[in-house]
Amino acid sequence: MENSNILKSGEFLVKDINAQDVFIPENFQEEQLMIADTVRAFIETEVYPHLDALDKGDRELMKSILKKSGELGLMGISIPEELGGFGQNFVTQMLAAEKVGAAYSFSVAFMAHCGIGTLPIMYYGNDAQRQKYVTKLASGEFIGAYCLTEPGAGSDANSGKTNATLSADGKHYILNGQKMWITNAGFADTHVVFAKIDNDRVLSAFIVEAGMPGVKVGPDEHKMGIKGSSTAQIYYNNVEVPVENLIGARGEGFRVALSILHMGRMKLGANVLGAAKETISFSVKYANERKQFGTLISNFGAIKYKLAEMIIRCYAHESAIYRVSNDIDSYFAMIKPKFDDYGRCMIESISHYAVEDAILKVYGSEMLDYIVDESVQVHGGMGYSAEMPADRAYRDSRINRIFEGTNEINRLLVVDTELKRAMKGEYPLFEQAEKLYAEIDSLTDGKQSGESYFAEKHRYISNFKKAALIIINSAYKTLGKNFFNEQEIMNNITNMIMDIYIAESLMLRVEKAGTIKGEEGIKYGKEILNVFAYDAASRIAKCAFDAVYSFAPEAEAEKLVKAVKTLTTVAGLDVKTARRTLANKLIEDNTYKF
Repeated sequence: MENSNILKSGEFLVKDINAQDVFIPENFQEEQLMIADTVRAFIETEVYPHLDALDKGDRELMKSILKKSGELGLMGISIPEELGGFGQNFVTQMLAAEKVGAAYSFSVAFMAHCGIGTLPIMYYGNDAQRQKYVTKLASGEFIGAYCLTEPGAGSDANSGKTNATLSADGKHYILNGQKMWITNAGFADTHVVFAKIDNDRVLSAFIVEAGMPGVKVGPDEHKMGIKGSSTAQIYYNNVEVPVENLIGARGEGFRVALSILHMGRMKLGANVLGAAKETISFSVKYANERKQFGTLISNFGAIKYKLAEMIIRCYAHESAIYRVSNDIDSYFAMIKPKFDDYGRCMIESISHYAVEDAILKVYGSEMLDYIVDESVQVHGGMGYSAEMPADRAYRDSRINRIFEGTNEINRLLVVDTELKRAMKGEYPLFEQAEKLYAEIDSLTDGKQSGESYFAEKHRYISNFKKAALIIINSAYKTLGKNFFNEQEIMNNITNMIMDIYIAESLMLRVEKAGTIKGEEGIKYGKEILNVFAYDAASRIAKCAFDAVYSFAPEAEAEKLVKAVKTLTTVAGLDVKTARRTLANKLIEDNTYKF
């Protein structure tokens, strides 16, 4: 991708995108697919046979499986070769994360170790810290944990009370405090701990070894799901942490925490994709075995609707995940000459896409929640039985809307970050919006006779963007700085932006795939796109109306609503036939193959 075509985070809202400029799953290379196959094989042979034992909270079993994955090199996919890893790009890391995502609570333990437990040291640590810790974390010799949350500090992480004071001889920080909801707590060897030095306003970050005197780990929490993941409180009582274990600069911890959360959100978006595909596959298998009223339940239209909607949401999410993953790789290549340090460059690239990170965390976690819920319904009474995989999938999914920043926080981040970047002049959001508003009385849907299939879909997406820009601009002009206190309106706008990004990513994937696989090869992709765009139009319109009636005076509201109706007009669609076409393929394949 040329530098001029590398999008800034959130810029998609004001720019038309060429399909040939995006990465799609159909572009995976042989080496990437081989890595994915290796991860999948490990999950099937080393994790699936032990799922029941893991769910009983066997800490030693989980740790032993984690270490096996490290011995195979799976923990080092994102780590540079000089530190014992494979140095793979971000797209490959995300593909591996997708495959791990099908491994239930093992996925949580593995991703916590490889991500938030390792990468703060990899991205922000110095060379000595990387040699001492990252090399062992990459091999599985050490297992890592990330310690940010406290009893009184959840989403408001910077309000934490854990404190560090420099010792009289200047050789140690004396650490005191309590952390909770710590993944891998029961067996982690290293902790990335966030604390305030003396009376600092912001956090600093430290590497704490579990064996240091004064570190005490509590019993595992009893959780709704991800029962195989060790989650416990950790207490630090006068722990002497060597001064050389400070990560980055004093007071840089809050930046470390936020940056790592961006990475965690993105990789969670890949994890839920793997879980979704696995759930769809065992759901259709059950539907192809279960008979009622003398026929397989997969023959019923109501079941086909559920299966098709699972496919649509999963495929759309996949399109967006790999699009932005490649954007991160492209951005990394562009800014690399400005950085002396690989880690700082990589985390800058991931953090740059904060808008997309938040979108995919929210959309992906809610996509999976929909799929596992409908999976239980497809299984009927058996879905409520712990004997069936739908039970574990349903319980394990729910945490994803809370992990890595709640979906409520992330929804606010989408529009907050979008607007603040536009205010900095990174892209002409307000300029384009003002121009549209000046023409609001003469806006049309832009339909032209004889337009091609993809020209029509590009027009839809372009119009959706115009609708969002008009609402954003009008809301901000009306509310001023109070806009950022109106969370319901911000959520309305975020939901519009999310639908636009997912729909555009899906459209671009199907269009580009057609140049690779031909018209016949995108038959099902077009059905997915048809339904998603049709449904997105009404969702976008509803969110726009809800926002407008919440902030605009009556006369202004009428003008805005009329514009939105025009810009969200799409052609009618036989959604029943489209969904049945998708469901029938899934039923015939008896597994997810889209």
